[in-house]
Amino acid sequence: MKSITTCLLFVGEQAGKAQQAIEFYTSLFADSAVDDIQYHKAGGPEREGSVKLARFHIGSTEVLAMDSALDHQFGFTPAMSLAVECESEAEITRVYERLSEHGATLMPLGNYGFSRRFAWLNDRFGVSWQLNLA
Repeated sequence: MKSITTCLLFVGEQAGKAQQAIEFYTSLFADSAVDDIQYHKAGGPEREGSVKLARFHIGSTEVLAMDSALDHQFGFTPAMSLAVECESEAEITRVYERLSEHGATLMPLGNYGFSRRFAWLNDRFGVSWQLNLA
């Protein structure tokens, strides 16, 4: 096996928001950037200009993203989340505040015994994140 990569499929109410999410995520974390984006062209099954396939990285982790306006019977779920080990109190607080804007907090930032600073939330795009202070 060469690698395993997380792929985010933006469907339903989130369809067409992949690029907006990528720009948001790469703005939150140091050493993050968009590596490549391909867009759907006119005449295909998807909306012209929506993300066909994007590759971006958050730190050293590669993530893929796609838009699909087709009728899918699923969306994002907290059962699958992006787990981030933050390096400082300032970083976990900043990332938590930004990701939770217009999202849903599942476990607010706090001490849960297993970690002195931990949070679990769904961001404004429905993607689930677990944040932990290393």
